[in-house]
Amino acid sequence: QVQLVESGGGLVQAGGSLRLSCVATGSTSNINSMAWYRQAPGKQRDFVARSSSGVNSYATDSVKGRFTISRDNATNTVYLPLDSLKPEDAAVYYCDARTYIGRNYWGQGTQVTVTS
Repeated sequence: QVQLVESGGGLVQAGGSLRLSCVATGSTSNINSMAWYRQAPGKQRDFVARSSSGVNSYATDSVKGRFTISRDNATNTVYLPLDSLKPEDAAVYYCDARTYIGRNYWGQGTQVTVTS
């Protein structure tokens, strides 16, 4: 089992920044990749960025150049700095961890609110 706890969300004006963190505990040696998704009210949960073991990180086009995922394997933490935030970035941001055998775990989410 893997447990994920996100933090760092909040209320910010457009153009501002936040830094999201997600700490994994439990069977962390089984984790292959960690990622961030987001879900706005009334919409589906969408992929934002992923950091995979042995593979370069990648992100969806709408956040490239503004959000850069990073991972600290020593502390089992994945970060997502959110820069140049736009109102359309407002959502609940979820951390995701996938194991080498294909199991998937989710955190409880952290709210990001962007005012115009």
